[in-house]
Amino acid sequence: MRIAVIAITRNGALLGQKLRESLAGAQLHVSNRYAGQAGTLKQIFDPAGLKELIASLWPECDGFVFIMASGIVVRMVAPFLESKDKDPAVVVMDDAGKFAISLLSGHLGGANELAERCAFISGARPVITTATDANDLPSFDMLAKEQDWAIEDLSKIKTLNRMLLDGAEIAVVDPGGQTRNWFHGRGKLCFYDSMALAMDSRASGFLFVTNRHIPSQNQPDNLLILRPRNLVLGIGCNRGTQAEEIENFVCMQLRQAFLALKSVKCIASAAAKRDEQGLIKFAEQHAIQLVFFASEELNQVSVPSPPSRHALAAIGAKGVAEPAAILASGNGRLLLRKVKSDNVTLAVAEVHCA
Repeated sequence: MRIAVIAITRNGALLGQKLRESLAGAQLHVSNRYAGQAGTLKQIFDPAGLKELIASLWPECDGFVFIMASGIVVRMVAPFLESKDKDPAVVVMDDAGKFAISLLSGHLGGANELAERCAFISGARPVITTATDANDLPSFDMLAKEQDWAIEDLSKIKTLNRMLLDGAEIAVVDPGGQTRNWFHGRGKLCFYDSMALAMDSRASGFLFVTNRHIPSQNQPDNLLILRPRNLVLGIGCNRGTQAEEIENFVCMQLRQAFLALKSVKCIASAAAKRDEQGLIKFAEQHAIQLVFFASEELNQVSVPSPPSRHALAAIGAKGVAEPAAILASGNGRLLLRKVKSDNVTLAVAEVHCA
């Protein structure tokens, strides 16, 4: 975690030095008036340029610890705020080191945890105001973060967390059982084996953990969908295929197969496609990892489709989409056998769970 510790007072500089020494990935920024109190490993700034400093650090850092008044911090960071899944963690400490306040992005950004760490290092009292934490309850956004699940609609996190606090019944469908383990009997959660059974219940809210696409017209208002990243896209394409063409074909096929793009863990292809710009751009646009396999590796995998004469002639592989998907999923099950357009081939496998 890349953390910027920023201090503007004498005591703040001393406290900042202590935090920098103990927080992994921390860099200390100190007002030039008190540079002598912060040791040798620090960055110096003019206090008149505090806003410009924050602007330059904001896109680069995962967390901030401001040792100054919270009012200053609120005014300084307000122009940069986007959303709870994008904003960095923001912690505010007074320069006497009495309090470590989780101010922004407490759950998804990790500010609650960062405040606890700062408090432990300095002897301060952590101040955590998120309602679930204050009531000693787990939260659905922290469940998603812990499991590395994507959140289909962030607005539903607030809805379900409020229901949790109100003691309302929430129907859960989670085949892997992680939700049951996470909540461990806390909250009024009822678990069902299928979405149909859950929807027939009298629950006030619903949580579905699934890689299946659920059409919006079939979704109740109080449904939170969390996406386990357990799908692998095996993709082959002709040289020079544009990212837009790849995306249009992939998204259409996923919709038809009722599979969610947000559940994609990685894209797998042949090593010959390492420099394929359209494929690279498509992966970057959706923040999806790319993995590649040599033709020899692909040829060792048994697949349901017959060998591709085109792939054999081009790169010496009997196929790309299906064997790449199977390899990257750890010999997982094919959910979508190879489908083709003029320039793209696609197969989808589900990650094998031991």
